[in-house]
Amino acid sequence: MDSWVSELFGGCCRPGGGPAVGGTLKARGAGGSSSCGGPKGKKKNGRNRGSKANNPPYLPPEAEDGKIEYKLKLVNPSQYRFEHLVTQMKWRLQEGRGEAVYQIGVEDNGLLVGLAEEGMRASLKTLHRMAEKVGADITVLRGREVDYDSDTPRKITEVLVRKVPDDQQFLDLRVAVLGNVDSGKSTLHGVLTQGELDNGRGRARLNLFRPLHEIQSGRTSSISFEILGFNSKGEVVNYSDSRTAEEICESSSKMITFIDLAGHHKYLHTTIFGLPSYCPDCALLLVSANTGVAGTTREHLGLAPALKVPFFIVVSKVDLCAKTTVERTVRQLERDLQQPGCPKGPMLVTSEDDAVTAAQQVAQSPNITPIFTLSSVSGESLDLLKVFLNILPPLTNSNEQEELMQQLTEFQVDEIYTVPEVGTVVGGALSSGICREGDQVVVGPTDDGCFLELRVCSIQRNRSRCRVLRAGQAATLALGDFDRALLRKGMVMVSPETNPTICSVFEAEIVLLFHATTFRRGFQGTVHVGNVRQTAVVERIHAKDKLRTGEKAVGRFRFLKHPEYLKVGAKLLFREGVTKGIGHVTDVQAIAAGEAQANMGF
Repeated sequence: MDSWVSELFGGCCRPGGGPAVGGTLKARGAGGSSSCGGPKGKKKNGRNRGSKANNPPYLPPEAEDGKIEYKLKLVNPSQYRFEHLVTQMKWRLQEGRGEAVYQIGVEDNGLLVGLAEEGMRASLKTLHRMAEKVGADITVLRGREVDYDSDTPRKITEVLVRKVPDDQQFLDLRVAVLGNVDSGKSTLHGVLTQGELDNGRGRARLNLFRPLHEIQSGRTSSISFEILGFNSKGEVVNYSDSRTAEEICESSSKMITFIDLAGHHKYLHTTIFGLPSYCPDCALLLVSANTGVAGTTREHLGLAPALKVPFFIVVSKVDLCAKTTVERTVRQLERDLQQPGCPKGPMLVTSEDDAVTAAQQVAQSPNITPIFTLSSVSGESLDLLKVFLNILPPLTNSNEQEELMQQLTEFQVDEIYTVPEVGTVVGGALSSGICREGDQVVVGPTDDGCFLELRVCSIQRNRSRCRVLRAGQAATLALGDFDRALLRKGMVMVSPETNPTICSVFEAEIVLLFHATTFRRGFQGTVHVGNVRQTAVVERIHAKDKLRTGEKAVGRFRFLKHPEYLKVGAKLLFREGVTKGIGHVTDVQAIAAGEAQANMGF
């Protein structure tokens, strides 16, 4: 972007200047003009006689819903028109859960008309005034010249509008970090959250390790969490300035929570538990440039699509390899992504413009997989990953979020702690409803299928106190002196009005991914359904005696230890060492609390 952008806003806008405005963009029409001059007039025809062949004249037409807004110009609006534009921006921010993207110089039908420099300067000033009115900041993402029926140069500009956080309701995205052992997951994790490059010997990861054996071996065996924030201007907020987690939360408009999962094969069960139970918005698959796709990388590459988790790939340690080695690893990934079991379109990110486009494409098209090549030691291309994370939108829209919040409370228990002077604390994600301090809920099922009453004493998100937890957010809940021995991972905390049902027998439609022999009645393996993890036996395979690799069927499973809380439609994964198959729950045989042990043969 030209220097006048920085002069206009005193450096709050990041230069872009990529070759194209990317992505399939969608936005809500305002019912008003794309320009500032009154009601919408006739659209220009679909032709753009001055367009170059490699410069498409259109974006997709503006949509009614979403966070993307097209504006032809915003020059000297009247007071009435300005108030209408501010109201429109509030709607866009609500649709984007605190973020909106404005395309300046674009008509509502997507025609790239562009503006002369003076008009663009005036439009950006108006947009800045609008953002100040609603308590938001703007960041120029990128801009480019377009060819239109004019002798003077014309530009379009893409601007990110992000609301300054209030009432702790910052935008929160969870990113699961996958990859083979020694690929550099914890190191990259540490570089991003600590703000310091690695020394080549693993210094950056030391702050993330908890048990002594992790520090000594350098290998992750448990699930850990760290945060990376971005303020309303798109600047990184992390621990580099000796901030506490509370200060990072207070200073951030957007929070990325990294879920660091184990890469070693013997901890695969921990990784398989963490991926579905913590409900990540997307996954980061790390691949070492010098070893390529090896070890558990293929297992992880299959897990994310199977659980319908969008993912992007980071090729690390490029400082240790020749350029040809890095290119060979990228080609190998491209081939694997286009295999029948994982039909993804790879997108190599080599510029800031590519990073912006990739972030938009991941949300709009789940078949796109961005690939980054970077080094945690030299910092090569690290900024491109930060740009991508800054712009990456939430993958659920405001309507879906609102529907979830209207449902009854359901909190998945994934972790259990005992904290001195606090008592029993549980960690997990709120899958539906709203949870407040002081709420009365029930937790279960216990071994005999009962649900126990308790009260939520306090709530923390990202180690910062909050009073209200909304659907889709992860948090820890303090339960006071509630007996920890009565809790286990895989339980749920629900509203008493839910009248929860439990089951020891359920049916699921499954696809057998791999099995050395035939899959038949009597097979025992570990079943993962959300945060539930338990051994189950196959009692029956409908319409078939046995299954072979790649075949589908409906099977009936029985839990061997205790009943669980399951919902029809939940994604299922079963394994025996490695992943054997995937599917979804089609039916549950509900049982009453007092019947649980009898139904399981106790």
